[in-house]
Amino acid sequence: MSMKYIVALTGASGVLIGKRLVEILSKENVVYTIISERAKKIAKYELGQEIAFSNTENIVACDEDEIDRCIASGTCKVDGMVVAPCSMKTLSAISNGYSDNLITRAADVCIKEKRKLIIVPREVPLSQIHLENLLKLSKMGVDIVPPLVQFYSAETREQIIDYICGKILDRLGLKHDLYKEWDPGQ
Repeated sequence: MSMKYIVALTGASGVLIGKRLVEILSKENVVYTIISERAKKIAKYELGQEIAFSNTENIVACDEDEIDRCIASGTCKVDGMVVAPCSMKTLSAISNGYSDNLITRAADVCIKEKRKLIIVPREVPLSQIHLENLLKLSKMGVDIVPPLVQFYSAETREQIIDYICGKILDRLGLKHDLYKEWDPGQ
């Protein structure tokens, strides 16, 4: 049985994380994708190309200004939402209930309906404001999965991205083989 997820990419470094996550999840699930205008600009710098998803059998592409999409309502049952990468602007909006676009509205719906919401914050260093917003969301049951790398088995950028995506899939309760578990005997 296929599940339904939302993956939102916002205007922070790390758009490759969200892109890869959509590729992985859409193999067996329906994925609503939302790419902010700022994420599209970041993708040009980081990937050297524009980023977009086309509607397919398993991908439903949405624009951030389409506030009338079904995922803006609690009656649209999704199994979880991931904001990857999550800019500090989007983090602030979500943590303060400022639902001014489809990304922040869909996240607000996940919080109010007590559905899985995962934030992949992208900022270094984190200020006290950022930390307080993350703590506020964590206290509401939102999972915070910063894209921190492990150094014991990743040798390429792709392996680092797969490790981070694997950690997100762990929080969604999905099985994967994206990284090797720590084995001190090896």
